Amino acid sequence: MILKDKVAVVTGASRGIGKAIAAMYAKNGASVAILATGAESAAAAAAEIAAGSGSVVRGYACDVTDADAVKSVFKQIIADFGTVDILVNNAGITRDKLMMTMKPDDFDSVIAVNLRGAFLCTKEVYSIFAKKRTGRIINMASVSGIMGNAGQANYSASKAGMIGMTKAIARELASRNVTCNAIAPGFVTTDMTAAFQEDEKILESIPLKRFASPEEIAALALFLASDAAGYITGEVIRIDGGMAM
Repeated sequence: MILKDKVAVVTGASRGIGKAIAAMYAKNGASVAILATGAESAAAAAAEIAAGSGSVVRGYACDVTDADAVKSVFKQIIADFGTVDILVNNAGITRDKLMMTMKPDDFDSVIAVNLRGAFLCTKEVYSIFAKKRTGRIINMASVSGIMGNAGQANYSASKAGMIGMTKAIARELASRNVTCNAIAPGFVTTDMTAAFQEDEKILESIPLKRFASPEEIAALALFLASDAAGYITGEVIRIDGGMAM
């Protein structure tokens, strides 16, 4: 129970990596606020995780690109839980196309969710963590933000931006004993990658010859949220089976 008495907020947590992280935190003693775009999906994920862990888990609907909505939901989370100790910026979307055919809206929407959303959520915990002189911010980047990926100019840009923002925040808050790190997954077995999971060309590009499970990403997120990771900040940790080494 290494997160006992901690309160975690995980965005994009109704499925996939976010849900796995929320479940891992709850099983290790944290109370968890799940953010998702839909109220029903957030509530369903929260109920499932609470039943499996015995921890307090609540779901909240929030468009992370909307500054007013983000401010409102964090106000409600503070009212419900009393504080926040851990923030995981996981919400993300893809709109994959070659740049030649990518519309401005395809670019803007990905940047808005993946990068602006993380910025807005981090702003809501920034002063809380600084005043408490403790806190963990974990940003979900991607190997696409490190090595680029054809057809993902928007996604790669958002994740590269996430890496830069992670390092800036880590420097700003280090004197307050607050850490900020990024996780850079490769291919993970989720709904988002369902169309690629049997692609031999992709599997050949991964030295370990398989996709990660969401639980493997969650295990790293658990470590970074724990006291054991107190001297790690500003890092981008790849978890990609060796794909980007």
